[in-house]
Amino acid sequence: MSIVGPTAIGKTSLSIKIAQYLNTEIISCDSRQFYKEMKVGTASPSDEELDMVPHYFIQNLSIKQDYSVGDFEREAIEVINFLFQKHDQLVMVGGSGLYEKAINEGLDEFPDVDPEIRNSLVSELNEIGIGFLVSELKKVDPEYYAIADLQNPMRVIRALEVFRSTGKPFSSFRKNASKSRDFSTIKIGLEAPREIIYNRINLRVDQMMQNGLLEEVKTLLPYRYANALQTVGYKELFSYLDGDISLDKAIEEIKKNSRRYAKRQLTWYRKDISVHWFPYNDKDAVIQFIKNLLEK
Repeated sequence: MSIVGPTAIGKTSLSIKIAQYLNTEIISCDSRQFYKEMKVGTASPSDEELDMVPHYFIQNLSIKQDYSVGDFEREAIEVINFLFQKHDQLVMVGGSGLYEKAINEGLDEFPDVDPEIRNSLVSELNEIGIGFLVSELKKVDPEYYAIADLQNPMRVIRALEVFRSTGKPFSSFRKNASKSRDFSTIKIGLEAPREIIYNRINLRVDQMMQNGLLEEVKTLLPYRYANALQTVGYKELFSYLDGDISLDKAIEEIKKNSRRYAKRQLTWYRKDISVHWFPYNDKDAVIQFIKNLLEK
């Protein structure tokens, strides 16, 4: 079972409910929750939730480590194959569409990139801005530029680092051919009217601030240019700590950028016709759906 949907929709609680019903374990494919230093700002499962069901790929890395979606694919498939030796079903959950796709379909093979090239691009992002990098992408890889999420700096950086490393456009490595897997996946999506999603996001950000997000970000200032920290909730508070914007403005920007992220997530998942969609507040319907599947 793969649980998908926009941020703050309730995927974590549903995944635990399903895992308990199936008496199984959970694989996280949320790339932001891998990092132990980013617990508050990524809304990682609480200690109580982690105690309810065994989880994998939660706070298992440091932001000081280089870690790619290809690394995740290799490691997660190994864990999944191991867990299938003792369980008939597993639960996967997360809002990172590319990482979810890596498990279910596999990824194209891309060349290794010198970390210095990535670090250089991150520095350019922070010093010059995303517009400069987008312009370069349009020039060197118009094919990928036409379909890329140009508001997502990590997607832009990924394409440019491959080009700068190989001299070949990122699009030339994209074959879009699925790999065979020894398992099949049932995808369950949670949805809600846009105003409810946005309200849940706003409330979550307020809760993060109460839970110590600003204090967490202060401890990460020495690592602010790490790849993992180029994300919503951290960039905005770094700007506040630099004196560029007020704290209220930073919080407002986190909410706005989180809403934009949720919109991109829904656009990604809506393209997948295999997803079975359910109202965010009807978890019993999901359990009944799973029960019916198992009975068949």
